[in-house]
Amino acid sequence: MSSKKKIDAVVVGAGFGGMIMLHLLSQRGLQVQGFERGSDVGGTWYWNRYPGCRCDVESMEYSYQFSKDLQQQWDWSERYSPQPEILAYAGHVADRFKLRALIEFDQSVSSAHYNDNTQTWLVETASGKSVECRYLIMATGCLSAANTPAFPGLETFAGEQIHTGAWPQAGVDFSGKTVGIIGTGSSAIQSIPLIAEQAASLTVFQRTPNYSVPAQNAPLDPAFAANIKANYADLNARNREQPAAFGANFPRHFDSILAASPAEQQARLEEYWQHGGFMFLAAFGDLGQNLEANAIAAEFVRNKIRQIVDDPDTAELLCPQTVLGCKRLCADTGYYATYNRDNVSLVDVANEPIQAITPQGVQVGKQVYAVDTLVFATGFDAMTGSLLGCDIGGRHGLTLQEKWAAGPRTYLGLMSAGFPNFFMMTGPGSPSVLANMITGVEHHAQYIAQLIDWVGAAGYQAVEASQTAEDAWVERVNMRADATLYPKCNSWYLGANVPGKPRVFMPYVGFPDYVEQLEGIAERNYEGFAVS
Repeated sequence: MSSKKKIDAVVVGAGFGGMIMLHLLSQRGLQVQGFERGSDVGGTWYWNRYPGCRCDVESMEYSYQFSKDLQQQWDWSERYSPQPEILAYAGHVADRFKLRALIEFDQSVSSAHYNDNTQTWLVETASGKSVECRYLIMATGCLSAANTPAFPGLETFAGEQIHTGAWPQAGVDFSGKTVGIIGTGSSAIQSIPLIAEQAASLTVFQRTPNYSVPAQNAPLDPAFAANIKANYADLNARNREQPAAFGANFPRHFDSILAASPAEQQARLEEYWQHGGFMFLAAFGDLGQNLEANAIAAEFVRNKIRQIVDDPDTAELLCPQTVLGCKRLCADTGYYATYNRDNVSLVDVANEPIQAITPQGVQVGKQVYAVDTLVFATGFDAMTGSLLGCDIGGRHGLTLQEKWAAGPRTYLGLMSAGFPNFFMMTGPGSPSVLANMITGVEHHAQYIAQLIDWVGAAGYQAVEASQTAEDAWVERVNMRADATLYPKCNSWYLGANVPGKPRVFMPYVGFPDYVEQLEGIAERNYEGFAVS
């Protein structure tokens, strides 16, 4: 092992969170070191290169706000940016602010242990590098630990296996291939239409259908973009008042769908369907709080599926029966119409699950569906996977895995009691995946940097969450979730997609309230944080 290097801070991850964190800390004169397991910046946009991969937040709202020049000078080409363009943006930011010099690529952090005596962290990588630092910031992303179910016989499959979250950089040519795809979440919904256009045949294995609304993606109108650039500060301010920190440019209604006539209900829902994207859930104010209200909008979407898909049996299999929006709503381009193609078939594995993966394909019951390429669109060990996948030890040897055995516990989604000077960006207990992620990571980076400023100015060596504050915060997260319909179905918000993972609702509902809470805590001399 190489000799230990001593620095101020280590930042793990070089996605949008890691980059802004490195920028803010280096600006303050701190000696910082970034580690990134990929070969370049970009985070989720580096790994997710599957066909059709694009952001589900509109381009003009999915960008950093810390640099006015950056916002004015970067141009997006589409309403919803495709993955290659977002990756190019990440690279542009890294070059513009000279961040690559601060990052060691192709380095996976394997362990990080806190020394009570020296009040420092010892961070080690899989390749044998060792760094001692005062502050450790995990910018490892909420959706970065790919989840592949342990199907019996998986290792025997003779063909090509690909996970949408670890797509080959060179791409995949599906021409003439017999393809099977397992999963019908967001990455599947985006990729299936394009894979179907190439493949000789495509078999989709669906356990649980998901709601999807049309993205209505299109080239970005230059006049629209110019108007936003002329008023960016205003848009950013209005977005910070939105529940998910985006969508201020389209009306959000607060009236009840139950108070509207059937004709009014259908007209409003149709307007928002035609607008496309996440804002569909903003058509009425009670779709996310009231089951009766939600059921009306859910049936509207199901009827859309029935209208689009020609075969009635296939259409019904594609119709979700869960609460609309309790799983992440998807946005698509031609997803449901893809099932009208002759080379696409849908296999229901809800009642008769996948028994095994065989050398030839996928066994469901006694039938084997022969495929030569198998795509896993099976999602991620969300929000905690990338943290618990690393050996992290806090005070007195307590590991994060031990502390979170019954589910994650944090203060503000930023720190966990017993782990001094250890920060999580958009961790469990913060809005994270229920908000515009790039806005969330920028907010967290600024808050962490200011907290580090405060610790240094006061002459302290270490800061951590108090147990009392953490317990109260966990209760608050649960209380806010229970006021919504989010906990009403099994979703990756609760970890339900990973066998054995504790069922705990992890995100904090409501970005504006979250920001207000954190600002108040800072004004009260960082209430709830213990210093030494």
